[in-house]
Amino acid sequence: MTMTADQATRFADVFDRLVANVERALQGKSPVVRLALVAMLSEGHLLLEDAPGTGKTSLARALAESVRGTSSRIQFTPDLLPGDITGVSVFDQPSGRFVFHPGAVFANVVLADEINRASPKTQAALLEVMEEGRVTVDGSSHDAGEPFMVIATQNPIEQAGTYRLPEAQLDRFLIKTSIGYPDHATTLRILEGATERPHGERLPAIITAEGVTVLAAEARSVHVDAVVNDYVARLVQATRDVEETRLGASVRAALGLVRASKTRAASLGRHFVVPDDVKALAGPVLAHRLVLDPEAEFDGVTAEAVVSQLLLEVPPPGDSVAR
Repeated sequence: MTMTADQATRFADVFDRLVANVERALQGKSPVVRLALVAMLSEGHLLLEDAPGTGKTSLARALAESVRGTSSRIQFTPDLLPGDITGVSVFDQPSGRFVFHPGAVFANVVLADEINRASPKTQAALLEVMEEGRVTVDGSSHDAGEPFMVIATQNPIEQAGTYRLPEAQLDRFLIKTSIGYPDHATTLRILEGATERPHGERLPAIITAEGVTVLAAEARSVHVDAVVNDYVARLVQATRDVEETRLGASVRAALGLVRASKTRAASLGRHFVVPDDVKALAGPVLAHRLVLDPEAEFDGVTAEAVVSQLLLEVPPPGDSVAR
């Protein structure tokens, strides 16, 4: 069933309340907060990449606290093992059988802090659960539960002792974004209120974990016209044809862009997707999935610049989008 106008209005109201709640922990960054919530309500995963001290972990924690569900934090380090994430089977002598002990990944919201500091083997432990929502250990599958979201942070400045995320794992993240430093006025507000909010105080939950699942289902019902799907398909194909890329966006990326566009439309009180939704999310959804040609990288070309140029070159549909 397609979302109605009344449902879209209610969706936007809850979304705005979530934004206001998260902004209590991350002031002056409404566009980033809205983007992070789009990822959550699109049943996708979020990758935050930024310099130290910009609030990456604060944003991730605020998102988790805004949902009355389970959450866990994994500090990725070089000595972290895959079993620490997924869990292990331990032999129980009284019963004479192996018993599965769940790892930190079994939570509604999982914060993977500094994910690029763990070895590739440990990073790969997240691949199955990020795609399928379950973990397989010793041939047995265990569901992670619903909703399930990974919010990963990484620091692009210090490369010593880090391991670059492989393309297969980057493709699992629906959205990649950065926070950036606050402006002068926001910095002053943060400094003035530094003593008002006790360190470690939790934010109030706005919705339950079940509420997230309901909102995600409603977002999936937002109408997408055939011409908008065609626009997404042409954009994704263009990322594969442009000479600056060695590997373009995948079909998973196209599906993710449509899914995120539906959520953005609902967050603005619309029950249908327009081309502007696709344009607004093309960079955060597609750029981190592109593998640039080495010569283009040497010339200073960035994936974000490639997507921005394609948005200028690939014509969007006209005003005949069905509502």
